[in-house]
Amino acid sequence: MARVLVGVKRVIDYAVKVRVKPDKTGVVTQGVKHSMNPFDEIAVEEAVKMKEKKLATEVIAVSVGPAQSAEVIRTAMAMGADRGVHVDVPQAEYELLQPIHISKILAKLALDEKADLVILGKQAIDDDANQTAQMTAAVLDWPQGTFCNKIEKTDAGLTITREIDGGLETIKTKIPAVLSADLRLNTPRYATLPNIMKAKKKPLKKVTAKDLGVDTTPRIDVISVEDPPVRQAGATVADVDALVAKLKEGGHI
Repeated sequence: MARVLVGVKRVIDYAVKVRVKPDKTGVVTQGVKHSMNPFDEIAVEEAVKMKEKKLATEVIAVSVGPAQSAEVIRTAMAMGADRGVHVDVPQAEYELLQPIHISKILAKLALDEKADLVILGKQAIDDDANQTAQMTAAVLDWPQGTFCNKIEKTDAGLTITREIDGGLETIKTKIPAVLSADLRLNTPRYATLPNIMKAKKKPLKKVTAKDLGVDTTPRIDVISVEDPPVRQAGATVADVDALVAKLKEGGHI
């Protein structure tokens, strides 16, 4: 296994309270702290571990988005990725980009870079789509291992333990393959200051979707973005009869 391609997405930091724009066209991103998608951090960590175990010779971090997306590529390189590819997409166009577009971009890069493995976070915490890894595998016609809890290299390929409803599932797959990282796959390392400085000197290539021959024409129109409804306050009742009466009153039974 020579080369691993890792997708990293710049998202609003998980600790930030997301606010909807007054015109309801999206969420406020200006002046808001952003960071690497947490599941993508896990994907980067797994790829770097593979390199440390001599299972991979090179780790390439890829991000799609506006100029600021280069920040998360530098973070990935500080964690141990060897080089980066930034697919530049203007902010206005990026807001309507969907997993189908990202998957085509990643698939093209995987072929261009002659990657043996593509590792992505299972989902991004901003749109929670959980579609990109599956679509990338479909575009490439490669086997896939999603929601990875454990990844082991074997002579025949990979043995993967997946998190599923009600337990764990173990599958075997050949390489090349597309994997998506789940929460318990590993604990990402912190980027140290010396590695952050080294990352600034690592190569970062900039391309566009057009360079890759990928059409990013929007397939959706955003009609409205709204805050979730405010949760109503709870109430106490004296006994079961009062509870039943309340449920009937609210039309729940």
